[in-house]
Amino acid sequence: MAQRALTGIKPTGEPHLGNWLGAIQPALGLARDYETYYFIADYHALTSVHSGDALRGYVRSISAAYLAFGLDPKRSAFYRQSDVPEIFELSWILSCFTPKGFMNRAHAYKDFVARNQKAEKDDDADINMGLFGYPVLMAADILMFNADIVPVGADQKQHVEFARDIAEKFNRNYGEDVFRLPEPRISESVKTITGLDGRKMSKSYDNTIPLFLDEKPLLKRINQIVTNSQAPEEPKNPDESHVFALHQLLLEAGEEKALRAQYQAGGMGWGAAKKLFFEALNEKLKGPRAEYNRLLADPGYLDAVLAEGKDRARATAVPFLEKIRGLVGVR
Repeated sequence: MAQRALTGIKPTGEPHLGNWLGAIQPALGLARDYETYYFIADYHALTSVHSGDALRGYVRSISAAYLAFGLDPKRSAFYRQSDVPEIFELSWILSCFTPKGFMNRAHAYKDFVARNQKAEKDDDADINMGLFGYPVLMAADILMFNADIVPVGADQKQHVEFARDIAEKFNRNYGEDVFRLPEPRISESVKTITGLDGRKMSKSYDNTIPLFLDEKPLLKRINQIVTNSQAPEEPKNPDESHVFALHQLLLEAGEEKALRAQYQAGGMGWGAAKKLFFEALNEKLKGPRAEYNRLLADPGYLDAVLAEGKDRARATAVPFLEKIRGLVGVR
């Protein structure tokens, strides 16, 4: 049986360049070698998105983006997390095997506590239980489908480690290998995708490049990339340039080498460097942009694709959960 790869994306905003290069593109590449499961983590998004209309819109945007970049729903299971209720029952079962200390060590929770402490607030101010229990639901996402590998960024590796630890505890308790132990697949590109200001590209920093802007707004956004005050004639260090850091992600090795030499030779201003990046990015996005807009205009098709994905996902989830119910004694 082919190994399984599973990956999800949270619909918390419009798709941006970091989503594509760091998550969508590497995830879709796995379909060549693995049985693939792709899901839209809409219940995870509830930790921060509290507008129903906004969440519905983001789900459609993410669905259209995956399909525009080549996801084949006939080959892979593509589903909304909320369409598979078995995941949430499994989440409760797994929570009963999860030490609270795990949750205290979760990066997202610790980061929120640290921000509260810096602001001299109560440690748990504005932290909801969805955020606190997030790792258990993510473990259920992974373990429900017995994923062998889970592509993640280095900052998300802990989620897969938690899933392994919880699975091992469950397996030991019932004396059989109920769950496969997933392995993280770290994408090196995720660590290098910076935003307009040099920090990690993130909606929370408002430093993203939205993927499906028309050409003029896209160029305007790229022109907002922060640069230094070097004159056009001065040689520039590509390794200290936010423009180069983004542009190189679109290039083959030989093209990157040539662009690096162009920076180092001098004679190119930042405006010209940004224009080169815009031209390279716009060329890659022309086809997907047109397909994305076509798909958004056909919500019935998007709903049908996700409905088919739901059926495929539940064909695996329903019998597997029945087995787990029998083990734990609720059946």
